[in-house]
Amino acid sequence: MNTTSGNAPRASRPGRVLTVWTPEDKAFWEREGEAIAKLNLWISVPALFLAFAIWQLWSVVAVNLPALGFKYSTNQLFWLAAAPALSGATLRIFYSFMVPLVGGRRWTVLSTASLLIPAIGIGYAVQDNTTSYPTMLLLALLCGLGGGNFSSSMANISFFFPKERKGSALGVNAGLGNLGVSVVQFLSPLVITAGIFGIFGGEPQTIVKNGQEQMVWAQNAAFIWVPWIALAAVAAWFGMNDIADARASFAAQAAIFKRKHNWIMCVLYLGTFGSFIGFAAGFPLLIKALFPEVNPLAYAWLGPLVGAVVRPLGGWLADKVGGARVTVWNFLVMALAVVGVLFFLPKGSGSFALPFGPAEGSFTGFFLMFLVLFFTTGIGNGSTFRMIPVIFLTQKLRELRTDDEASRAQAIKEGNTEGAAALGFAGALGAYGGFFIPKSYGSSIAATGGPEFALWMFAVFYVLCIIITWWYYSRKHAEMPC
Repeated sequence: MNTTSGNAPRASRPGRVLTVWTPEDKAFWEREGEAIAKLNLWISVPALFLAFAIWQLWSVVAVNLPALGFKYSTNQLFWLAAAPALSGATLRIFYSFMVPLVGGRRWTVLSTASLLIPAIGIGYAVQDNTTSYPTMLLLALLCGLGGGNFSSSMANISFFFPKERKGSALGVNAGLGNLGVSVVQFLSPLVITAGIFGIFGGEPQTIVKNGQEQMVWAQNAAFIWVPWIALAAVAAWFGMNDIADARASFAAQAAIFKRKHNWIMCVLYLGTFGSFIGFAAGFPLLIKALFPEVNPLAYAWLGPLVGAVVRPLGGWLADKVGGARVTVWNFLVMALAVVGVLFFLPKGSGSFALPFGPAEGSFTGFFLMFLVLFFTTGIGNGSTFRMIPVIFLTQKLRELRTDDEASRAQAIKEGNTEGAAALGFAGALGAYGGFFIPKSYGSSIAATGGPEFALWMFAVFYVLCIIITWWYYSRKHAEMPC
């Protein structure tokens, strides 16, 4: 087969499998690769959006259960909201390795269709306030299927794009996917107010709000996603592709556990995505605890919206000026923004409060500082995910002993495989922030009277991330500039 750039092989697509895929070949990319890659990206985006919506569904559902007559304790409600973060983060570890084992198209179909299980289950369970707590907890854990999808989705898309385009592509996939967090918090309170599914959606429930009885269809918060999940799974089946060269055994992917940079990037991504998902989960509760006169549901969804929308910008900036440079400055702004949040907190709320600032606090200042934090989590998510595939590809190319075409092609394949696995694994560890940040707020408030101690620990962690990024990736003569 002739593989020269002037007459490069065309991507063969029997059974939707691409037997030839060389995105680093500019002629191949311009002739046909870019169009195929973009099609797979634009089908992946809504599938990931729906995954995030299902993953964060309990952040809304749990709030409404007491009004619906469910006799659960406050601690039980907390665990219902936290369980998807724990199961989702754990599932990401396994999902990280599934694309090379199963195929990107097949796994996207299976993982997207699996979201129907918690969506339909929750829709039926909330209609009966005698549903047992173990059943509800199981459904909450099943929502972690949505959290797991991120790792496999990002690993899959990383295979389709050349090195100089990975940051932008991964930023678009993750950024628009992350919007599911904000949309589910914004949309759910609206769709439960009407019987939009008619006789197919079940009977309404009666709740008392502000002393008046109201009819709600709580099941709609889950059912609204069902037809879209089915449509996305069908679109993935008919429109996406598997890449033959992306196939790899678990052993080949497990090489990342011996790579120092895998663990370093896990720490950095915990600082960015862990902050995004953790701040999103804890923001409503923090507002309610510190500014009880403010309706948290009116503001909480704006933070995740900002973080999701700017993630593609982070990837684009990293492609243009370098992922490490963007990441260093981004962590600096994050640390300063945390100090800004501390400045605007009500004084006397905790033992570690700043000795200056408005005594009663300022919700406006607090909210704006958190918007800055969400903005920087989005930028950092994009820049760190551009760094990972570049690091692993560069590392493999450095290990070449001969520069013949076959050896280089093999190194590129292995570098892309390890990079995709590292993307997924970093996403897995980063997702635990969705549990630990809200839990840190609660522990800090219980121990010191306010959230200040937790916030100071976040600031210290961001300073540590600045030092790590600068030393390994950003400084002159860094070990792995990227």
